Amino acid sequence: MTFSRRRFLQFGLTASGALLVGMRAGDALGAAPMPPELLGDDLVQLTAFVMIERDNRVVIGARGCEIGQGVITALPMLIAEELDVDWAKVRVIQLPYGYEETDGKPGNRYGDQFAGGSTSIPTAWKDLREAGAAARWLLVQAAADAWSVKAHDLQTQSGHVIHADGRKLSYGALARTAAARQLPDTPIPTRDPATFRIVGKPTRVVDARSIVTGQNRYGIDEYLSDALVAVMLRCPHLDGSLESVDDKDARRIPGVKDIITIDGPKTGEVFDGPLAAGIAVLAENTWAAIQGRNALKPVWKTGPWTEESSTALSAKANTLLDEARNGIEVRRDGDLAASRKRARHTVSARYEVPFLAHATMEPPGALIELRNDGALLIASLQNPDGASRLISKLTGLPRNTIEIRLPRSGGGFGRRLANDFVAEAVLIAKQAGKPVKLMWLREDDLTHDHYRPFGVHAMSAVLDRRNRVAGWSHDCAATSRTYRAAGMQDDPLWKGCLEPDDFPAGLVDNLEKTFHPVTSGMPRGWWRAPLHTFHAFAVQSFIDEIAFEVRRDAVELRLEMLGAAREIPYRGHGGPVFDTGRMANVLKLCAEKIRWKDKRDDGRGIGIACHFTFGGYTAHAFEVSMDGDKLRIHRAICVVDVGRVINPLGLEAQIMGGTIDGISTALNLQITVRDGQVQQKNFPDYRLLRMADAPNKVEVHVVESTIDPVGGGEMGIASVAPALANAIFATTTVRIRKLPLMPELLRLL
Repeated sequence: MTFSRRRFLQFGLTASGALLVGMRAGDALGAAPMPPELLGDDLVQLTAFVMIERDNRVVIGARGCEIGQGVITALPMLIAEELDVDWAKVRVIQLPYGYEETDGKPGNRYGDQFAGGSTSIPTAWKDLREAGAAARWLLVQAAADAWSVKAHDLQTQSGHVIHADGRKLSYGALARTAAARQLPDTPIPTRDPATFRIVGKPTRVVDARSIVTGQNRYGIDEYLSDALVAVMLRCPHLDGSLESVDDKDARRIPGVKDIITIDGPKTGEVFDGPLAAGIAVLAENTWAAIQGRNALKPVWKTGPWTEESSTALSAKANTLLDEARNGIEVRRDGDLAASRKRARHTVSARYEVPFLAHATMEPPGALIELRNDGALLIASLQNPDGASRLISKLTGLPRNTIEIRLPRSGGGFGRRLANDFVAEAVLIAKQAGKPVKLMWLREDDLTHDHYRPFGVHAMSAVLDRRNRVAGWSHDCAATSRTYRAAGMQDDPLWKGCLEPDDFPAGLVDNLEKTFHPVTSGMPRGWWRAPLHTFHAFAVQSFIDEIAFEVRRDAVELRLEMLGAAREIPYRGHGGPVFDTGRMANVLKLCAEKIRWKDKRDDGRGIGIACHFTFGGYTAHAFEVSMDGDKLRIHRAICVVDVGRVINPLGLEAQIMGGTIDGISTALNLQITVRDGQVQQKNFPDYRLLRMADAPNKVEVHVVESTIDPVGGGEMGIASVAPALANAIFATTTVRIRKLPLMPELLRLL
């Protein structure tokens, strides 16, 4: 059934006879029928997100793609708060993708279901609270009718509507009459945050028990009874192609049903489908498909990037910086050249950051069924809207006939913003004529990713006679993030590598930022806190270098640069302003927690860094020492300000996870390329952090705030690498300017 935004009451019966009531399907307030398998015998659907059982239990739909960031808990908390129910009586279900069309225009009955850029919380703060308030309003109106009183004389509490004389009715008793009412055209007022009973309270993840007991179903766990399992062998050469394949032995493997080929992108064309040419083996089960793949004998054609290597890319980037010509101006303030002539000191350094893979615990994959009248996709996604558009493009099916279900994902980190694996599944299913479950192996995941860009940052600072930073230049030579990215051809090449308004923009009078694109055949994409993990290492490490050169305290130098508390315009994601006071506050608190001013004679060093990421303010500090060739992290501290916190327990977990991810990435992770082929194949080559090398505890300190919230999924990673590098310098006097840290540290020691 499809509901128009302009239609109101729609009544029907479930198969069991329970009354199902839908209301207008518009924005977050609208109602469209829940999937039949989510409906029980005793449920009344009140709005798009709320169903109420006769025993007064409440079912709330979670719209966000759950990739481990906790939105399956935090977003329903916003609704439950405004609905005024006991959280202990709430059951949360994952909603499917809610595509709908109204007057021929595409929309989403649930609102924003995108998971990226830490946007889930800020985009939900207003509309999901209004959704909960609307459901509560309907129930209050129903009670007013039942008692023949004015609605404004009634209150709600813990799932009941209460009259001043003490009478009360449960939501369960009111649900059916409430669902028959029409919502007003104006938004329902939401509650005063000072009265919140759910939002702001530590709340455990709603599906934690099913996760730890192995009952939770991820995308990789989903099956259709008649689906074939597909495993692909992809061309190892960047933009290479398949010349021929001997598949006779593969077809003899018991269980193998078919072998088909798909084309990769042509050199230079936009990535809006498979990343590489490949051969798909379809079988009755995964084991047979893998054995069939192993028996293939392909002949690959090399692409145009056979000369590409990490060494050559580094040389190319440094040459561009040395020549300092034909760069793209990103920002220019004041007169940097004049400030250099007046300088007392000039400090310069270069920093190199590698390609990075996402390496999610659950590799990409998709289960798809194509029919003449529609399609069903079940997959762990971050961008279901993009998947819907892609399926429609590849099949010609109208988007309103494409059903997308969103099981929990075993990690995202930006990898699932791309839907290349969905495109592969569609193309295979079209040729196979049967439902297909595409499985990626770890080797596929690491060698065919949308990698975080590679780049070199050339930093230079001018200091005046009082050793204050009077000028700053930041030149970046990098493999542009936007290269061949679908839908981003008009974006500036520096996007994702250099931000015009990032630190210290607006804080120094004379500033220059310049970008030098480095050509490369490596596919690139968004990686956790993309821009900020790419350049914070350079910026925050360089501040420590400046402080050391002019014998300044590194924290005091940062605070001096931040200056008085004020809001500076910020045009990038996370704006519209950067608040220097909030940044200074987290930095000072972090320095206090690590005991920055204490003198140390135990061989340990401490390092600190801070960064503004997607609207949040974060500082990290580490206390480390060297034990032979081993780095020991004795303390790890993170202070974060993300505004009002929806779920403190969830935020703490995100910041801990981000910090551990940041440590793992900073110490050892890099993707290298040689002869146009990615060199890392599996975790022995891409060595994630071991428990023995991790800090025993990550101390998270959250700044209390009444400012509207921002997300927390990416705030805990950007300042990790520079804080670690600064701590390593403090204990070893070795300055590391190239990531990952450990190989470079052992080389320099």
